[in-house]
Amino acid sequence: MKKINIDDILLCIKPVGYTGKKNIEITHLIDFQNNVPQSHEQLFWSNDKNAYKLNDLSGGTVILSEASFASVKNERLNFIVVQKPRLAFKQVLEAFFLSETKKAFISPSARISPSAKCSASAYIGENVVIDDHCEIGEGVSIGHNTVIHAHTIIKNNVSIGCNNTIGSVGFGYEKNEEGLWEMIPHIGNVIIHEHTEIGNNNCIDKAVLGSTVIGRNVKIDNLVHIAHGVKIGENSLIIAHAMIGGSAVIGKNVWVGPNASVINHGSIHDDGFIGMGAVVIKPVEKNSVVAGNPAKHLRNNL
Repeated sequence: MKKINIDDILLCIKPVGYTGKKNIEITHLIDFQNNVPQSHEQLFWSNDKNAYKLNDLSGGTVILSEASFASVKNERLNFIVVQKPRLAFKQVLEAFFLSETKKAFISPSARISPSAKCSASAYIGENVVIDDHCEIGEGVSIGHNTVIHAHTIIKNNVSIGCNNTIGSVGFGYEKNEEGLWEMIPHIGNVIIHEHTEIGNNNCIDKAVLGSTVIGRNVKIDNLVHIAHGVKIGENSLIIAHAMIGGSAVIGKNVWVGPNASVINHGSIHDDGFIGMGAVVIKPVEKNSVVAGNPAKHLRNNL
């Protein structure tokens, strides 16, 4: 059982304040929503919405906001007061309880083209395929069974999960003189910028011309489809089952909710928030919250 001194935790997250017993050791991180804390050795966090529940607990060490701390009257708890409780909990998890991170490794079952450039610090999982003329940067992690097609550029410290297909041909057809559909050749590529994280079972298509671009620090959930020629600005989040149509442009700090769809050539400006299941067929202005089918403006995203 791992034991972490409370003083080490406080040093790690630099709280606004601490109220409670000294010299205790944290042995467990628990989910406050599904478990009932009973001892000071159990560490958890609470948002402001659930702070009222803290009054009924018989023990525990809680990370909470200043507003929550002011509203809770329970001397049986230890209180670590911070500005962002969930972020502080994440920092404790990473610093003291996370398993060892993946080290540089290339699986014997991976197939890497001789023309590809792959950093010696990368982690390449089982059955990964890295095709011709790809570039894999430092600290990149690519999970099992992922296929990286030709000319894809993955910059430093990108994390890619399992069973992804990146850089394949998109869905682009035109009818010929006989009325039959013909595939439009795709000669572009995919560029994924630094610190982006991509989950499992995603498809990111290369551009017909130019590049499909995933910006710095973008976070893509599982089961997302990003079509050819899409541009996603830095620090945006694309959630499970979202579909981003071809040549759509998504700005910085955008949230695209679960099952949302963005039309081909659609645009979402910076700080936009796309609600669950929304169908975006018109441009979304900066700082807008939209939802519904078709998506409509609800309010500004403060």
